[in-house]
Amino acid sequence: MTLAADRVLVVTGAGRGIGASIARLGAREGFAVCVNYARNRAAAEGVIADIRKAGGRAIALQADVARRDEVQRLFETVDRELGTVTALVNNAGITGPLVAVEDMTDAPLREVFGTNIDSLFWCCGEAVKRMARKHGGKGGAIVNVGSIAARYGGMPGMVAYATSKGAVDSFTIGLAKEVGAEGIRVNCLRPGTTETDIIVPLGGAELAKRVAASTPLGRLGQPDEIAEAAVWLVSEKASFTHGAVLDVSGGR
Repeated sequence: MTLAADRVLVVTGAGRGIGASIARLGAREGFAVCVNYARNRAAAEGVIADIRKAGGRAIALQADVARRDEVQRLFETVDRELGTVTALVNNAGITGPLVAVEDMTDAPLREVFGTNIDSLFWCCGEAVKRMARKHGGKGGAIVNVGSIAARYGGMPGMVAYATSKGAVDSFTIGLAKEVGAEGIRVNCLRPGTTETDIIVPLGGAELAKRVAASTPLGRLGQPDEIAEAAVWLVSEKASFTHGAVLDVSGGR
């Protein structure tokens, strides 16, 4: 019989980068953590190994969060192995290819919107079913990871990505109004360009140099800096923060 944890955090796309940092910090703050990944099992296993080495509790679960059936399986497995989710960070996201709007085709557009938008409905829907008071839940906290690209439209060739992240803002505000009375806090975290693998196909070191020059703090963000904000938002320290869109972008 598995002993259910009092505080259970699900982090999507947590095998690398920002998601991995959120998972590690969440575990240090006392959450039992589900490290979700889509394809890279080895990376996810590395994150849970770090957590367990530090005395925390974590599991790695594969699921494509763009698919409703896989998200349902993910949350049902968390129920059995960790306990009822009390915090969710929707971190999974992809940039898609660098392509002009006039050259966009169906498959990459569907992939970007599926991962970055559809996943919010599926993951938040499952979380609300478990957190909402009307369903017998005790409330909880949800953080949707957006991007400052929602505000400035993204780089040339990244209109699809920026559009999807604009939807994250709208989704967050709408869901916050819908579930606040159920004891569920919902917020959006908008990182600026962060030093992770995601920037490599977008220009790598050259992109980093250009972005740093246009950022008031003069540098890119680090995954651990974004994680600090995300874990604060799901903590009781942010108990009156709801429906907010928080930029962590170095002023960019």
